Amino acid sequence: MSKIVSIHSFRGGTGKSNSTANLAALVARSGKRVGIVDTDIQSPGIHVLFGFNDEKIKYTLNDYLWGNCAIEDTAYDVSSVLKEKANQRNKIYLIPSSIKARDITRILREGFDFGMLNDGLQDLIDELELDYLFIDTHPGLNEETLLSLTISDILVLILRPDNQDFQGTAVTVEVARKLQVPKMLLLINKALPALDFDALRQQVEKIYNAPVAGILPLSDEMVQLASSDLFCLRYSNHPISQEMQKVAKQIMQSN
Repeated sequence: MSKIVSIHSFRGGTGKSNSTANLAALVARSGKRVGIVDTDIQSPGIHVLFGFNDEKIKYTLNDYLWGNCAIEDTAYDVSSVLKEKANQRNKIYLIPSSIKARDITRILREGFDFGMLNDGLQDLIDELELDYLFIDTHPGLNEETLLSLTISDILVLILRPDNQDFQGTAVTVEVARKLQVPKMLLLINKALPALDFDALRQQVEKIYNAPVAGILPLSDEMVQLASSDLFCLRYSNHPISQEMQKVAKQIMQSN
């Protein structure tokens, strides 16, 4: 049965899009058909990790929401990033949002039909026969976020070991529980290597009464890569990649 996985953070700068792309790629590499939708329409960015620019994108999620194309027309097969021969059960598709200033401005000015977005996501799962659909959400809480949480089977909340992130995440956790999201995982990112990770895990799990799926250390290699590639596939033996693999396995575990 297909699963919808929302990757969310209360604040920007947490590494949400990077985490989404890497987790989706790891799940796809395990033999699953995976889709990634960039619903951060106001500030899209996940396409960069897959080497996409204006010239490579014909239709975007914006075009679907404006009635210019079918949702499947916005899906691009990016399975080549897996660096291995893909088969029918080993695929990854990207559904980008427009990176054109006029399109972003139009969305901000006019908004869009959230019911149409919901229908489109379900159609994507059916048309592409997806095992997992990852949603890269807009930071904070808005209508799009609430829709994503409502339809999600799994919510991965990304936070940094920072008091502002702690407070914002508490709000999101409360909302997710009220919306009865079936499975919620916490992912701590950009933790200083000098920290006591076991103590940090216990602290965060106590605060939110939710499992910490992984703790990712702040890494020079991640900074140097500068979103030019998928970290977990470039540095498969790195501690970040190993921890991400553990998170991906928890996503794939049955509730």
